[in-house]
Amino acid sequence: MNLITKARLVAQLVRWLITKNRRDIDFRPKNLPNPKFRSARDAIRLIPDGAVVMSAGMASNMRPTILYFAVGDVFDATGHPGNITWVSTGAMGGRGRVPGTVEEIARPGLCTRFISGHHETARAMLKAGAEGRIELHTLPQGIIANVAERQGNGLDHLLSPIGIGTFLDPRVGTGSAVTPNASTNFVEAADDQLRYRLPKITAACVLATEADVEGNVYMKTACLYTEVREAVLAAKANGGVSIVTVASIIPKDENAIFLPADKVDAIVVCPANEQTLTVPQLQHWKMFLPGAREDIAASMDKLDFFNRLLKLDPDRGPVENAMARSAAAQFAKIGHPGMHVINGYGLPIVVGRFVDAGGLTKDVRFLIETGAYGGVPAPGLFFGTALNPDRLTTSAEMFRYCADHLDVTVLGMLQADSMGNVNVSRKSSRIEDYVGPGGFPDLVSAAKSIIFVGAFQAKSQTVVEGGKIRVIKNGIPKFVEQVDEVTFCGPAAMKKGQKVWYVTPVGTFQLTKRGLELIEVMPGVDVKRDILEASPARILLPESGDVPVAPAAYITGEGFRLAWGKGLE
Repeated sequence: MNLITKARLVAQLVRWLITKNRRDIDFRPKNLPNPKFRSARDAIRLIPDGAVVMSAGMASNMRPTILYFAVGDVFDATGHPGNITWVSTGAMGGRGRVPGTVEEIARPGLCTRFISGHHETARAMLKAGAEGRIELHTLPQGIIANVAERQGNGLDHLLSPIGIGTFLDPRVGTGSAVTPNASTNFVEAADDQLRYRLPKITAACVLATEADVEGNVYMKTACLYTEVREAVLAAKANGGVSIVTVASIIPKDENAIFLPADKVDAIVVCPANEQTLTVPQLQHWKMFLPGAREDIAASMDKLDFFNRLLKLDPDRGPVENAMARSAAAQFAKIGHPGMHVINGYGLPIVVGRFVDAGGLTKDVRFLIETGAYGGVPAPGLFFGTALNPDRLTTSAEMFRYCADHLDVTVLGMLQADSMGNVNVSRKSSRIEDYVGPGGFPDLVSAAKSIIFVGAFQAKSQTVVEGGKIRVIKNGIPKFVEQVDEVTFCGPAAMKKGQKVWYVTPVGTFQLTKRGLELIEVMPGVDVKRDILEASPARILLPESGDVPVAPAAYITGEGFRLAWGKGLE
């Protein structure tokens, strides 16, 4: 990337930092007689006290910033709407640092119940939950999206095997409740399935990209659809109100209408709306649009530069890169051309890059649970989008597609245990630290094969020296006798016939009928000292007694070329 491009990106970030708190919630375009077009302030006044409001988006993508600001400002001025339930499918908070996110509704008395698939970024909601001011609930992202869609079709629940044997199963864990003050549970046991519900959605606050003067809404320059359609149709089916913010007014295009005018009660025009953080919708990045043919390497350089500027994605060192190469090789061993794959946030995205470096990306069809089909998953701040996607669908449609077509998913893990269970949802017993399952339960239920990737120990001193892994000092075990919260149930996966691997810096494990078996050890790692004696989990060795040693290319990267069915060429 040249200096001019870097300078432009820095200038873009500086402009955003200067203007990030600005908003005009009273703006309404002139000469628009259609009463659907309202200011943000007037639109929010349509939401009654006690409403169940659903917003859409993923992280910084397709974020209805002006509506979040308006809800908070109107409540501060009037005390309404109060006592609302807010539903957000994925991560929609700003980690207490970015204004204009779902955290704007954490004001005392405004929101009294928050339901989300991912809580970690909504720090203000977690704090309110810890203080007893808000009930916190969690459900898988795909479940939330599909239950909302079903409400739009007049149905009130969803029966699903997703979550059986995990904390979501009331026979095993807490169900939807995160805080002890939760007055209800949105999950019930139903024989070999779970019955999922949501309270009736009666308001939608979402972002689209354009509208015409009749009030039809479009997504012509959207980077994602997420749950925009599901939220709006659910609110309307339940006799509620739908509010959509757009950046511009365009001529009517009958063939491109995303939501017809009769499904939209209020349209808030906000030219400052963003496609993604710092990127104005009116100057959108084409790389995220369906059918784009932007240079992938140049586009990724641009995103990486932005992530480094904002320091939202941690730098990956030699140990993590070795682990990611190992996972990429495992992926190649079990995969085949044309397979459908989903990589989770963080290190799994790095695994995807090494699949690319190994020469296999052209044979892989990447999916993203937010609705992007094809293309290359974007990292860090831009997670949830894809570069040059083939097409976009809604979240509910994508999760259903995954249920039938997902071959492999590569996901992170916080803990694993002797039964092969994995925890990704709970960091500690503190409510302030709660993460939530995200789309993890949906994906591990759908995939034929699952590759988990993560640390063997936390806060250990593990280094690369002389082309080998050296464990200098042990830390806190991440492979334990029993995980703190079961987000993935190993025995249930075995019963279904799924294939499961766990890739760590010290070696790769597989879930077998015998238990958690070490199938490959990294060069330099002492099996007895660094694995068996360092882990409370019951780890088995191959019946032959010999553990294969991984190729040095996993660590050095030299000659790292992948081949289907073999791993390294």
